[in-house]
Amino acid sequence: MLERNNPKTLYQQLRDILIQEIDSGKWEPNERIPSENELSVQYGLSRMTVRAVLSDLVKEGLLYRVQGKGTYASERVLTLRPSYVGIREQLEEMGYEVTTKILEYRVVESSRKVANNLNLEPGEPVLMIKRIRYIKDEPISLHISYVSKKYSQKISRDLMEKEQLCVILNKEYGLVRKKVSETLESVPAQEEETVLGVQQGHPLLLLSDIIYDESETPYEFTKVLFRGDKVKIKLQFE
Repeated sequence: MLERNNPKTLYQQLRDILIQEIDSGKWEPNERIPSENELSVQYGLSRMTVRAVLSDLVKEGLLYRVQGKGTYASERVLTLRPSYVGIREQLEEMGYEVTTKILEYRVVESSRKVANNLNLEPGEPVLMIKRIRYIKDEPISLHISYVSKKYSQKISRDLMEKEQLCVILNKEYGLVRKKVSETLESVPAQEEETVLGVQQGHPLLLLSDIIYDESETPYEFTKVLFRGDKVKIKLQFE
């Protein structure tokens, strides 16, 4: 219940309560939540205050409105840690069944950016793997990875659909991750990224990783694109 003597405004208290109930799964995605009038009576607030709170949560994507029907809980946004932890592993820990589809698997000449990130000469051959991850047939992330061609002999297209690249490199080549350089930025979707079920220009989150071995030599460069409306990244420092 709301605390009238709390230094937080009644608006902020109701907002905090509704966010907590959404995060806890009280309402399933696409389930109708109580009306403005019902919330007004339940919490002893004016409908104007309740309407303001709901409007803000709609703007933030936690709720959505259907004219003439009411307000509904949006699809849940997944909270993930940095991508080098292993996106598939994180999703499976949450109880999701994850499937992977390989879009491209081939040796290419390295661009200047890829070569610089892997300490190679531009044009040196690298194995490029582009794959998309799904949850319940819905695309959630697009991964584009590059490793030196010398690591390609024990990697296969079939294996990449079943296992994470970092696990394969560790098992087959003994590569142990010591350091990761990661950047996070917001980018508009390009034509090739519409496979995520979005139109060109849709906001995406781009995580770029350079992974180093125990001798601090880079051995993997990966870019992961997420739908900005489906995923948020949690960063924690100690």
